[in-house]
Formats: sequence, C-alpha cells, structure tokens
Amino acid sequence: MLQLLHRWIWRDAERRGRKLLNFAETEADGGRDLVRAAELTQDATLRRLYMVHAADEDRHAALFRTRGMTILRTLPARGSTIAELNWISPGERGLDDLRVHGACDASLLAFLHLSEKTAAGHFAAYEDAVRNDPPTRAVFREILRDETFHMNYTLVQLNRIAPRRRRLHLWRARLARLWKAYLRVMSAVAGVMGNVILTLQYFILLPPFAILAKRAERQETPGWTPLQPEREGALESQY
Repeated sequence: MLQLLHRWIWRDAERRGRKLLNFAETEADGGRDLVRAAELTQDATLRRLYMVHAADEDRHAALFRTRGMTILRTLPARGSTIAELNWISPGERGLDDLRVHGACDASLLAFLHLSEKTAAGHFAAYEDAVRNDPPTRAVFREILRDETFHMNYTLVQLNRIAPRRRRLHLWRARLARLWKAYLRVMSAVAGVMGNVILTLQYFILLPPFAILAKRAERQETPGWTPLQPEREGALESQY
C-alpha cells in the first residue's frame, strides 16, 4: 500500500519536479554541515571521509536540481502550486536535523548512519515509484549507490572509534530522531487545529457582529444629519 502511495505522489510531473528541488536544498545544506564537521573533528580519517561525503552531497544536490528544473521547464505555467506531500515522501530528512556543533564524533557517526540508512530505503522506494520516468530513476539509482557507501562507512568508523559504546550511541541517535519526528507531527497537528479553530471563530463569532452592525445601520437616519446649534463651532476650537 505504501508503494502504491509513493507511485501516486510521484506520478504528477509538477510535484515530482518540486520535490527534486526540495531534495536538492536538503542535500546542499547537509554537505555544508559535513564540511563543518570535517573542520571540527580531530580524526584525520574522519576528516577525509567527511569531505568525500560532503562532495557526494553537493553532487546529489546538483543532480536533483538539474533534473527538477528540466521537468518543470517542460510544464505549462499553473496558477497554483500542487502540494508536495513531504511528510509522506520526505527524502533525506535526517540531514535537515544534522547538528555538528557540540556533538562528538561517535554521536555524529551514529546519527549519520541512521539517516543514511533511512534515506537509502526512501530512495529505493522512489526509484521504483518513478519507473515511468527513466531519467529521474537513473538519478535515484546513482544517488542510492552513494547512500549505501555512506551508510556503511559511518558504521565502520563508529565501530572503530567507540566499539564498546556503539549500541549506546545508536540508541541515542534513534531516540533523538524519534523525538524530532514527534515534534514534526505535533507541529503539523497544531497547524491543523489552528486552522480549524480560526475557521470556527470566523463562522461562529463574526456573524453575530455582522447582524448587530446591520441592525444599527437600519436605525440610522439616511442622508445628512444637521448639527445642533451648540456644535456648529466644534471645528473652530479644540474644546
């Protein structure tokens, strides 16, 4: 059922193009964070791997951006933008939550490993969902190979740096991802509830004020109303 849902989401060409552009922004931002991680780490091996990883993310951003723009250029202009449904088809969302400052190498590697593992699963599903779009499918296939490498090297390096605390770091990273997912869901629920409450206020609270305003309007004398004699000089003084 989920695969059928992905196929429906990716079937629309405009949504497909805009989602690819959204993925490009996420990949580019993740690449910048990885460059910063390479600057902060004291481990020479990790510094080299982070730079390779950052270069891959930058290349992924270029692939997504090029393909997304190509798709959108072939479409006629539309008055409204179709919903991207990113909460169902998120891409490499973990890079949005990447925070390199204040994180040790082991914690960062655990977070990257889980993010890349999730992204590999997503991109494999998307590759199947765009089977009727060979160029886009080729982009996902190429990026999926890199995601597999990223998933593997982060786990290998985590075992090297913290062999005894590997499971602890992975569980902490899982809990952090679950907490952030919970916050995203609650933010979405709050947005929906806010829209519902504002809509109810519009239809429940405003009509009585409109009725009172119309009643007051009917009680007003039409046309000009002459001023009382004592108020004729009101515009000549501030008193």
